[in-house]
Amino acid sequence: MSKHLTRELVAEQAIIVDAPKPRHEVDRTFELPKGLYAATVALYLGFLIVMAAGLSTPGLIIPMAIFTVFIVAGFGVPAIWTRLAPETASKQMTFSRLRRDGIATLTGRLNARDASVQMLILPIIIFCWGVATVSIASLVR
Repeated sequence: MSKHLTRELVAEQAIIVDAPKPRHEVDRTFELPKGLYAATVALYLGFLIVMAAGLSTPGLIIPMAIFTVFIVAGFGVPAIWTRLAPETASKQMTFSRLRRDGIATLTGRLNARDASVQMLILPIIIFCWGVATVSIASLVR
């Protein structure tokens, strides 16, 4: 059965301790400079702009809008996540620090040029693929 406990009885029996300290601080910076992520988003959106401009038909309006929302959400949600509470002391790496220190990857330490190439190669290839596709489509018409 339940029993009503008075405030005085609880105060007599309670053991008051200090608030627990956080075990570790979470790093939510994704390490690389913001400019590289901005370039990635710009290249993906540039691909969609090239495709929408070169292959403009009414049937592609909705798919292009959906792809745009996916790209913005795919990079926007993590960007919001990095700013959520609790505040952390970790700061995102600047490009000058990347140039000075490089970054550790699974295959070893990379300098700024190699890390940038490794990160941007796929978006650049996709953008060039869009330009090539639209160029071929315009020549065939």
